[in-house]
Amino acid sequence: MSSFFSIGAEERLGKKNQLLKLKSLIDWEGLRVYLKGIHKNDIHDQGGQRAYDSVKMLKALLLGQWHNLSDPKLEESLRVRLDFMLFTGFELSEVFPDETTLCRFRNKLIEKGLYKKIFKKINHQLESHGLHIESAKGAIVDATVIESAARPRRTIHVSIDRQEASSTDHYRVTESVDPDAKWLKKGKKYYFGYKGFVRVSDADGFIQASHVSPANTAEVNQLEKSIIDLPPHKDLYADKAYASQTNHALLKNRKLKNRVMLKAARNRPLMHWQKVFNKLVSKRRFLVEQGFGTLKRKFQMQRASYMTQAKVEAQLCLKAICFNLLKAVNKVKYA
Repeated sequence: MSSFFSIGAEERLGKKNQLLKLKSLIDWEGLRVYLKGIHKNDIHDQGGQRAYDSVKMLKALLLGQWHNLSDPKLEESLRVRLDFMLFTGFELSEVFPDETTLCRFRNKLIEKGLYKKIFKKINHQLESHGLHIESAKGAIVDATVIESAARPRRTIHVSIDRQEASSTDHYRVTESVDPDAKWLKKGKKYYFGYKGFVRVSDADGFIQASHVSPANTAEVNQLEKSIIDLPPHKDLYADKAYASQTNHALLKNRKLKNRVMLKAARNRPLMHWQKVFNKLVSKRRFLVEQGFGTLKRKFQMQRASYMTQAKVEAQLCLKAICFNLLKAVNKVKYA
């Protein structure tokens, strides 16, 4: 049942508002089952202050990723923006979650791995609108660099043991405060951070899956993880960074159609038909490049907001949800 606040807010925002469309596009209550138990008193009456509604909190986190807001800025926006209030369900008469509460909720979502289930469920709901995500004929795999939120600082602490007959230097090396981030040289540039891997549909470029590894990880070794849940008999497109005998055998065993670009070897240049094959594959790969462009330009995913691989992987997945929702809002026709 709509409140006087929501009715008035909807009139002021207008029917073309993206968040109003997004509110009706997804059955948000259908996600509640995946969030059950994120708070102890969701299941057992533990006493104490009742936790904030988990679905509202999930919506708030997605808004933070969508608009690239820090937790303090997200807290402020929830209090002052009509579209944020209307989308999340937090209204002026309620107590709004503060930045600490938002951070704790996100950490619980990460610890329990719930964001992965929510990502899959939202994709299934988008399929019901006639969008081809999981049902697409094929998929495209690629990776991009995500810089660490921390500075790549190395410190060497040296101490001298004066009790020994000969003075001996003892040193301790302290790396960056982001323990999982690693260095990568790409072209003439050096990056400190991670690689973000995504798999998109070859129909409209919706993201089907994502994961993160340290930046120095070879892409050729990540194909299996990228296609772990991909059904057989699909076309699998990838650039020559994924070309190896092991990966060719993997695709054959998984009954996937091999569309990985071919790589020349020493004293063995590509034949004409192989060059033609590579050109045909590269024409389909633009969808994943477009996706990376949107993730970095619109959703600011060129640099992580959090530290450790687990948190960066969760952030990429939340950004992927926002990416798919944005594409869906632009594609689904509204009355």
